[in-house]
Amino acid sequence: MINIFADSEQPRTNEQTLNPRTLTTWSGDHCPRLRGHKTVHRYLGVAVVVLSWFSAGSLTASTITLFTTGSPDGKIATLSQPAGAGVETETADDFILGQAAWVTNATFIGLLPTGTSLSNVTGVDIELYHVFPGDSVDPADGRVLTRTNSPSDNAFKSFDSGSLSFSSKILNPSFTAANSVVNGIHEKPGQFTGGEGAVTGEEVEFDVTFLTPFFVDATDHDFFRPEVNLSDGNFLWLSAPKPIGGSGTLQFPGGPSTDLQTWIRNEDLAPDWSRVGTDITGQGPFNASFSLSGSPVPEPSSLILLGSGLMGLADVVRRKLARA
Repeated sequence: MINIFADSEQPRTNEQTLNPRTLTTWSGDHCPRLRGHKTVHRYLGVAVVVLSWFSAGSLTASTITLFTTGSPDGKIATLSQPAGAGVETETADDFILGQAAWVTNATFIGLLPTGTSLSNVTGVDIELYHVFPGDSVDPADGRVLTRTNSPSDNAFKSFDSGSLSFSSKILNPSFTAANSVVNGIHEKPGQFTGGEGAVTGEEVEFDVTFLTPFFVDATDHDFFRPEVNLSDGNFLWLSAPKPIGGSGTLQFPGGPSTDLQTWIRNEDLAPDWSRVGTDITGQGPFNASFSLSGSPVPEPSSLILLGSGLMGLADVVRRKLARA
């Protein structure tokens, strides 16, 4: 709203709406000034639109691999299935992206029973956990050796059939893991079992798309927990090299010392977790095979530079119009 008073006519109120007809019928010094202001406002509007596009572009850009532990190493396979398939058992492994990003996709690799058709996969659930003591009762109840660097009691984000889509493919019809943890998950002092021995099955890759991408900051340290529901049989998540390394993998941000390990729990142990390799099998820490993909978020400095340039362009136009 702009106050406009003509020499020949005083408006009934002290405001009058500016419109194109008013601008085209007036003459004199006011016209270039008002036209100039309107043009500058258009450029400023364009600047805002471009800034918004630049920020939102991170969601529509081609996805890149943000984090990966690499391919399975054949050392261990651990149960991770929802309650509908029996006793709910969860396996989780940690990640740090090292850059702010919107996560749009995930991939994880595990074993299905030999000869299982992929049509027997009836669902995939994903949960994200903070590092303990976030989202947890602290101090813990003391039923496990430690909760230091474990996943939290409760997930802070969950995805199921209503919030993700997935596909699966068989990578190897016969893959063997040297050890496994399926039923031997107990509170202390009975936590050590040594594992349940070698297991062979179909090596299957699951590719997940999150229908609503989620944001992860550069320094966030969280746990990724997949579950696979089968009409018959168990899904066992396969381990990956620790420390992370090898061709095609990304180093863990902060170095190997910040890479934690795979933890597991069932309904009887919850809300606590036990370390698969340290507490249960005594083989040393493991990673699990998974990756996260998405779009990095532009640094704030990039947005500031772009915005400054657009505002400078608008200022140049304003000055030219003022001299006209």
